[in-house]
Amino acid sequence: MITLTATPRTITGKTSSRLAKEGQMPAVVYGPKQETVSISLPVLEFKRILREEGESSVIELSGVTKAPLQVLIHEVDRDPVTGQPRHADLYAIEKGAKVEISIPISFIGEAPAVKLGANIVKVMHELPIEAEAADLPHEIEVDISSLENFGDQVHVSDIKLPKGVVATVEAEEVVALAQETHEEVEADTAAPDMDAIEVEQKGKGEVESTEE
Repeated sequence: MITLTATPRTITGKTSSRLAKEGQMPAVVYGPKQETVSISLPVLEFKRILREEGESSVIELSGVTKAPLQVLIHEVDRDPVTGQPRHADLYAIEKGAKVEISIPISFIGEAPAVKLGANIVKVMHELPIEAEAADLPHEIEVDISSLENFGDQVHVSDIKLPKGVVATVEAEEVVALAQETHEEVEADTAAPDMDAIEVEQKGKGEVESTEE
């Protein structure tokens, strides 16, 4: 279990600069049976969890209540310039209850259709699932080695899900497919026949002169 220690935050508002000097970042934690509490988190530890574990991992959060809370990273606000996290919403999971969440998809294997010139289109990048907190996977692997010919598809029903994990989208939803590429026909860029144009213009001039 990933662990993280929070500090209750009594001062709210524009506190990011002061917290940053202390190596902390603002956050809130809430849930079905957890009132909203303003907290601060060690920013380096939080960034490490984001980088190594991802947002779908269950974190054991201490320092908020007497007993540690199991939480998920619900939303992260990032600096638009640096991309660094500057605020986080943590969702407290109700013990024994199932959680609905989208898990990142990791594509594995090689698609034989690529040798035929196909493009492999990854339609889905996250899979919505339902599972107990203890059964939540870090990622969902999707094998694309079954894509042998143009038009072949991988559906949600083809994914081997871990025990206790159920997809919450239709089984026939397309996850990836082998798409045939179509070469664009190049436009005719040949130089115009100037002699022909000149003759045509000359002919028009003669007609106009005759009419006069």
